[in-house]
Amino acid sequence: MKLNKIALRNISIAFIIAFGFVACDKDFASVNSDIINDDTATNFNTTSEKFDVISYNNPLNPVQTNDLGLNMLGVYDDPTYGRTIASVLTQVNTGLIDPTFGENVVLDSVVLTIPFFSRNVGVIDETFIDYEIDSVLPRGESYSPIKLSIFENSYFLRDFNPNDDFNSNQAYFSNKSASSTEQIGSADLESILIDEIESLTISDKEVILTDGAEPDATITERLSPRIRLVWDKDVIEDNDVITYWTNKIIAQEGLSTLSNPNNFNDYFRGLYFKAEPEDMSTSGSLMLLNLSQQDANITLFYSFDSPTIENERDEATYVLTFSPTRVNFFENNFTTTIPVGDEINGDDLLYLKGGEGSIAGIKLFDGLNSDDDDTSDNTFEAWRKQYVILNDEGEFESSRRLINEANLIFNVAKDEIMTDDSGNTQEPDRLYLYNKTNGGPLIDYLQDSQNNSAPLFSIPNHLGILERDDTNEGEGIRYKMRITSHINSLLLDNAENVELGIAVSGNVNLEATVPQYTEQTGTDEENTVPVSSIITPRGTILHGSTSAVSEDKRLYLEIFYTCLETDINCSNN
Repeated sequence: MKLNKIALRNISIAFIIAFGFVACDKDFASVNSDIINDDTATNFNTTSEKFDVISYNNPLNPVQTNDLGLNMLGVYDDPTYGRTIASVLTQVNTGLIDPTFGENVVLDSVVLTIPFFSRNVGVIDETFIDYEIDSVLPRGESYSPIKLSIFENSYFLRDFNPNDDFNSNQAYFSNKSASSTEQIGSADLESILIDEIESLTISDKEVILTDGAEPDATITERLSPRIRLVWDKDVIEDNDVITYWTNKIIAQEGLSTLSNPNNFNDYFRGLYFKAEPEDMSTSGSLMLLNLSQQDANITLFYSFDSPTIENERDEATYVLTFSPTRVNFFENNFTTTIPVGDEINGDDLLYLKGGEGSIAGIKLFDGLNSDDDDTSDNTFEAWRKQYVILNDEGEFESSRRLINEANLIFNVAKDEIMTDDSGNTQEPDRLYLYNKTNGGPLIDYLQDSQNNSAPLFSIPNHLGILERDDTNEGEGIRYKMRITSHINSLLLDNAENVELGIAVSGNVNLEATVPQYTEQTGTDEENTVPVSSIITPRGTILHGSTSAVSEDKRLYLEIFYTCLETDINCSNN
């Protein structure tokens, strides 16, 4: 967690720095330098050059998943990697402390509701609102159901880590653990079965609530698509659930269990939503949910004797929200093995997978920096001297060449990517490139435009959107990551040539403000993972730096630059 704090501080500093620069897609990208003057503003030649990089696989250990903001729930069958099952453990909270339910109280119904991410796309027959869901995978005309079991959890989710500093928050991980030595047992998670929904239907249709009997029922409320489960006291099959909530909440009136938040959190330690495939041989659906929103809750509808009107009944509600701590658990059954990477020589293929999956490391110029050996130049020093003139201290003095654009080109390994039953590859549209040393974004990220309403199209210049083949089922071709300002910083600012990381991203906007999450290594080594990679199950396979298929497919750094005609070493002179 200390590393997370440092990363957040670095991001904040970077944002301040970013306002001092002006990014330009096609013109020269100059950082802290007045390299264009009266003597050099004419007689230019423009050319490009490709440079080898080292890229290697980095399979992940369990990753931190508490307090993600967004949670995955369901079953996802990746056509390339195999099955991932995501379940959620959450605390519950109430704003009503030490409640009074009234005389002769009866619990009439219980409703669990969790909205999907959706948008209104029109009206059907001037009667029904047509919605499009953005948060269920795989996308299609319909969604396969899953089995959902709801348990009362007896494991206490603590706020602070007792084995670290007193103010160090407790981390929880994707493999049902609080650390490499503390597992959360199934007996605790599945302490009491509240209900088991054998087939949870997932629909993009609006939810319409009515009052009265058909055909004279009147519409009382229209809701966007969501999970909505109702248990009614008048339905025999719901009796056990009604009895559970009556005993758990209603019967506790006047007792210490509901008298304050601390007692409540110890008394009711949370709910465990366990997802499973409806049938082991069938596919399922995976939902990305915002459990922190107010509309995501469990509402108890109860009635009681009216205190003011004799023989009348009044109605009220008791609402439980899913907070403050929520944890995602992932169960992977991969059909594709993710190899341990070769950090020295690089790998031929890069396996990127969200959740508890895999990221990749990237070393530019052999991962080297300037050294104290003046007798010879290493890879980084030799490259730098091609572009700039350095003083005796090895710092920037003047430019030989002007960087117009610098890109990392990631080609999709098409022969390794499988398709689903519908012929789709399910590849991620976005990847996230970052500073693997401190976990922060590159300066190019901070200079790009952010689209909060449509994250798919956010940071489009730096983090290029997947280019797809229009003639072949939309299969992915390549990702182009523009790192012009990062390369200029290496040349002009004497910046460290840090190792980069590349990961699948479910929402690139999250990386602007959210520190990276911890990877459970079982050692003192502190590794972190981008948060936007944890909240997506998708994966892809890319050609690495040693791809045996074709040199043209290998990962490379391409630099477009302009050099003076007086530069005799320029390939275009």
